[in-house]
Amino acid sequence: MIVGISYDLKSDYISEGYTEEEAAEFDSEETIAGIENALIANGYFTERIGNIRSLLHQLHEGKRWDIVFNICEGIYGIGREAQVPAILDVFKIPYTFSDVLVNSLTLHKGLTKRVIRDLGLPTADFAVVESIEDIDKINLPFPLFAKPVAEGTGKGIDPNSMISNFKELKEVCIDRLEHYKQAVLVETYLSGREFTVGIIGSDNESAASGIMEVCYRKHVKDQIYSYHSKANYKDLIDYSVPENDVVDKCYEVAVAAWKGLGCRDGGRIDLRMDGNNIPNFIEVNPLAGLNPVHSDLPILCRMAGTSYEELIGKIMKSAIKRIQKT
Repeated sequence: MIVGISYDLKSDYISEGYTEEEAAEFDSEETIAGIENALIANGYFTERIGNIRSLLHQLHEGKRWDIVFNICEGIYGIGREAQVPAILDVFKIPYTFSDVLVNSLTLHKGLTKRVIRDLGLPTADFAVVESIEDIDKINLPFPLFAKPVAEGTGKGIDPNSMISNFKELKEVCIDRLEHYKQAVLVETYLSGREFTVGIIGSDNESAASGIMEVCYRKHVKDQIYSYHSKANYKDLIDYSVPENDVVDKCYEVAVAAWKGLGCRDGGRIDLRMDGNNIPNFIEVNPLAGLNPVHSDLPILCRMAGTSYEELIGKIMKSAIKRIQKT
């Protein structure tokens, strides 16, 4: 079986003039090599495709693959993570991970939380600010937490995201609207412990693959899982496996959210406890980072006893089994 690998190489975009923050979600050569080596170790033949422009060129030249291992984040627009899946659907080429609908929905954190809320799963009360006029309409108790509605890797999250009064709310929302050119998600602040849960599989075969708690070290003043803290986690954060009863509660919410949203093959669900120690849905990562060393999903799987090669193999088995059913 020939597996094409579609990806956005960070160095390519940096050379085109993108800033480090703008290219934060794109992958390093280390990640691409790790995925490729793991696929080969699992018995697959691989071909590197590259980004969406390279994909389009190769398709035009008549190139095809049995399946595409897709980790492209896309470069522009609210539907950017769905662009490669949409193209592959047109050519009837199967691919790993979630489809066009899921990748379009879940990039928008506000729309995703509306679905989660309709599923009856716990998530913090929220509002979506699309313009300055929307700020005055917010009727949520302080403290609040604000972040761009469609960014990943902690982009747009910093100590100012914690909001204690209306003045701060207005300042932060205006800053994020202007800087990121997108809506802002404002949520009631969840004061409890923070977790991320790995999921492998699709539909009723979905199951948790591990969990880790995000534990900030005592010297860390701003205990926010931000772009800065993720990039410097070795100095700021310790990851640990929580106690069994907490694991069970988190798994229940995470797997229900994964199934309810229609996610496929593998990814992560981020959770945070409220004041009553109930795990609340924060967001889903249907295209979770797959750096063998630094990304959350491989880390938590490793803590659960699953090697990187095994993780990639399980993702592929899920995708192939799903495809064979269609």
